[in-house]
Amino acid sequence: MELETMILGPHELDKAAQLLQAGKCVAFPTETVYGLGANALDPEAVKAIFTAKGRPQDNPLIVHCYSQKQVREVVSEIPPKVQTLMNRFWPGPLTLVLPKGDLIPPVVSAGLDTVAVRIPDHPVALALLEKADIPVAAPSANVSGRPSPTRAEHVLFDLGGRIGAVVDGGETGWGVESTVLDCTTTPFRILRPGGITLEKLREVTDVEVDPGVYGPAHTKPRSPGMKYKHYAPDADVYLIVGEGTPAKIRELGEHYKRLGRRVGVMAVTEHISLYSDFTVLDMGSKLALQEISSRLYHLLREVDRTGIEVLLVEGVSEEHLGMAIMNRLRKAASNQVVQT
Repeated sequence: MELETMILGPHELDKAAQLLQAGKCVAFPTETVYGLGANALDPEAVKAIFTAKGRPQDNPLIVHCYSQKQVREVVSEIPPKVQTLMNRFWPGPLTLVLPKGDLIPPVVSAGLDTVAVRIPDHPVALALLEKADIPVAAPSANVSGRPSPTRAEHVLFDLGGRIGAVVDGGETGWGVESTVLDCTTTPFRILRPGGITLEKLREVTDVEVDPGVYGPAHTKPRSPGMKYKHYAPDADVYLIVGEGTPAKIRELGEHYKRLGRRVGVMAVTEHISLYSDFTVLDMGSKLALQEISSRLYHLLREVDRTGIEVLLVEGVSEEHLGMAIMNRLRKAASNQVVQT
């Protein structure tokens, strides 16, 4: 049965909080992407997230809190190094995987004995969480496998009629999801790169990168997005990397044009003029990685809107925020990576 999805403004958070307390799903903006929230302590409410998104139930969710006090209610242990990370990076785009407390039902953590938690750095998200006064499980507010939403219109396109409400807080900032750091291993391990980079984390403690960040993860996922197809438009996507990227993109583009396919190129601003024979999407300057990350999902959605059938994407450096951008691009391309 189709629901009426209310569009609420930031001044209507009391209504959004009441919906969350009543077990309904509400989409809301964070500093990364829009999240689809439900009461993390209510198994039936959490199941509604999976139903709305079409999300596999062995893919764990992130629990969003508005204070460290609330975090302590949903985890069973916070080691000293973790407390240091919390103090340094929260509120912010860092999710910590910690031993699960008894309050969190198994459906949230996909049956694992850990739970992923974070405090978002967005005034609307924090105000909503505080008004609801419950921990809120919230994956990205999109149909599973699609590019994540960075605008309320993206949420409505995917989930309109499936959820109770969306709080329209404008465009999000980072544009890629939070870094997920497993704090139950030694050393701590990045399961998903995001706004808090490997370099920043290593200023605080010893950190390694899970191999699944660079390619397919075939084991039971400990973090959202490790195993399943994510961020993908309907087009066939190829990620091109290496010094010969522009020449290879032109070669592949001409090949697919001869086959009658509509070709698009997603390139950094500095290279736009190299691809005048194709539909070009401007990622932003290669010197401004946050600009690229903030545009990424909107551009991937534009691919479908413009009817592009084959998308050729320029890779970027994997340093700093580039690791997160390349992680998302590999997944959007289903690991179809061309090395030049």
